[in-house]
Amino acid sequence: MTPYEEQLLADEAKYCSHGDTVHYVSTPKIFDSCRGSYLFDAEGTPYLDLQMWYSAVNFGYANPRLDNVLKRQIDVLPQIASQYLHPTKIELSKAIAQDMERKFGLPGRVHYNVGGSQSIDDSLKLVRNYCNGKSLMFAFEGGYHGRSLGASSITSSYRYRRRFGHFGERAQFIPFPYPFRRQKGMTAEEYAEKLIADFARLFANEYHGVWDPKAGQSEYAAFYIEPVQGTGGYVIPPRNYYKGLKKVLDEHGILLVVDEIQMGFYRTGKLWSVEHFGITPDVLVFGKALTNGLNPLAGIWAREEMINPVTFPVGSTHSTFASNPLGTSVGLEVMHMLAEKDYEKQVMESGACFLEGLKSLQLRHPEIGDVDGLGLALRAELCTADGFTPNKPLLDKMVDIGLSGTLDYHGQKTGLVLDVGGYYKNVITFAPSLEISRAEIHQAIELLDQLIVRAKKEM
Repeated sequence: MTPYEEQLLADEAKYCSHGDTVHYVSTPKIFDSCRGSYLFDAEGTPYLDLQMWYSAVNFGYANPRLDNVLKRQIDVLPQIASQYLHPTKIELSKAIAQDMERKFGLPGRVHYNVGGSQSIDDSLKLVRNYCNGKSLMFAFEGGYHGRSLGASSITSSYRYRRRFGHFGERAQFIPFPYPFRRQKGMTAEEYAEKLIADFARLFANEYHGVWDPKAGQSEYAAFYIEPVQGTGGYVIPPRNYYKGLKKVLDEHGILLVVDEIQMGFYRTGKLWSVEHFGITPDVLVFGKALTNGLNPLAGIWAREEMINPVTFPVGSTHSTFASNPLGTSVGLEVMHMLAEKDYEKQVMESGACFLEGLKSLQLRHPEIGDVDGLGLALRAELCTADGFTPNKPLLDKMVDIGLSGTLDYHGQKTGLVLDVGGYYKNVITFAPSLEISRAEIHQAIELLDQLIVRAKKEM
């Protein structure tokens, strides 16, 4: 570590809030530059990034096409107050809304904010407004929707609320169909059917506390889902689950809000991960990869009857920097780029190659209890030697070694950036660049093999 980096870390410890930072290692890592699938430290050591800023940088670091759009926009219209219009806001909204109408047959509109949590908050206001002020929501165990006061109320981790309490919304958390940790003696599909039946039972009579059969009304306004759980460990549900869940919701007048903040923009091989499951959302929340991480821009799409100017009038929500022209110009270019190339084919083929490599590692290491993937949203669950008991210490050690930059790849000192997820913080959640090459996938598998061998030795 250089003297300059040592001084930076000392100043960070003294002057920076740790409230917005995740210090995964005891000595936080400082990176100096990035390109493609790699981050670089001050010594020029490459770190293959397999999480890409929590799936915000789907199209690679320093993507020339997207970077150049941002640079051009700075010279044309870098700033404008949100009470005025500019072309790329309108064009981006049209592109997203028309895509939703083609896929789901529903007209709707798009509303922007500066981040995923803020857009979740906007969606809560939208839902409460449409449902006559109802503030109770369903959400999943293992679900993550953000850490603002509103978003944390429907995120199942109590630690995000413990010191702050609730602010309006409250959620009832429903078990998520987690195939690897399902009940014994059931197939994944049978497990999914059981969970659907358990949820439907809540509406069997008035004494289960959610349904008034005389009025035909539920006390709950909406069910918030991540079709594929993100922070919960990239858990992919059985394909029969969501259709059964949606049937129960429709029968009881409960809205479906789909959080695509992590899984949107072809992470799973579709523009929206919900497309894999054959159901239609009432509201869809997006963010992160919309601008490839170049600008804090997120948003919601909602059905016309929920978000038209009469139902959801001017000033219902507001952020000074929402729909800023730097963000919308890059977002529009992302939509153009996606329309020009068969990302579904590319992502599904790359994901299959990566998953095959993970399965080969699983055969060599009994500590890898489960691997799974949908497109380039992949998971490896670290366990003890029994292949099932969660093994957080092993993954912690792997993260430390990966960020030390001391792995060897063909004689070159190399690092590996991993993300920690899962209910027990024992899951590697892989979100590599959608542009990852076959050579980089093979490098990832080789480094992971080396990493787990070293971690087991050093524990």
